[in-house]
Amino acid sequence: MGSRARPKPDRLAEKLLQIRLALDLSQDGMLAQLELGESHFRSAVSGYELGTREPPLPILLKYARLAGVCVEVLIDDELDLPARLPAKPKHKI
Repeated sequence: MGSRARPKPDRLAEKLLQIRLALDLSQDGMLAQLELGESHFRSAVSGYELGTREPPLPILLKYARLAGVCVEVLIDDELDLPARLPAKPKHKI
């Protein structure tokens, strides 16, 4: 297998932090909202927000649903989060 790292969104950490702050949640509160509870620790959320850890796709989906945005908004560096969160998603689930 290749040893090359796959590309990562440059703004993902910034957006995840922005979502948590817009929802007025602590890191523990975010864990609860993401329904991660005992399976994850506050350090995981911190790592996602600092960009030292990359969240698995199911967790990104949960962040997107909490924020009311498409996952694409989280991973596409050219797209910004809406000014007001949670937003009303433009897609239907």
